[in-house]
Amino acid sequence: MPDPEEPAETAGEAESADPLAAAADALARARSNARSRGLRPGQTDRRRTAADALVQRRSGTGEGAARDPRLLDTEVDRLVSSRGWSTDVQVGAVIGRWTTIVGPEVASHVQPLGFDGTVLTVQADSTAWATQMRLLTHSVLTRIETEVGAGVVTEITVRGPAAPSWRKGRLRAQGRGPRDTYG
Repeated sequence: MPDPEEPAETAGEAESADPLAAAADALARARSNARSRGLRPGQTDRRRTAADALVQRRSGTGEGAARDPRLLDTEVDRLVSSRGWSTDVQVGAVIGRWTTIVGPEVASHVQPLGFDGTVLTVQADSTAWATQMRLLTHSVLTRIETEVGAGVVTEITVRGPAAPSWRKGRLRAQGRGPRDTYG
């Protein structure tokens, strides 16, 4: 309690002495200013500029709001479908997920080469693995359909290992070549 005998402090000394009193005084002035303009506490000013109206239109919630954050997968799906890349993305998904589709053992011996429409071409590193892949074709097609989607791959063409090249050097003799040893 202040002593009644002491002289009263000036306004500048009161603000420096008690910062809470200065804040309370500023709040009281703001409230009286708002009341004089006809505003109630918690009510916003009805007068807006054109820039404020633009910000208000853009900033909101819901699907139509242009500035609200959206989930990344939703935006990527929208971009892919708007550009017509869905088939290319599905083809890339088959090649990217090849190990999970066929398993690590088969994937280490059989690699996808490419697509021609809906035909997937794969190459095996031995004739045994090429035969095994031909036997697994139906189950791999089913697995691709569940992993990536229906209709992406309709047929699998299996190639065996590449035959050795008998062309050695810059010059070579014309004719049948070394076929007589495989007789």
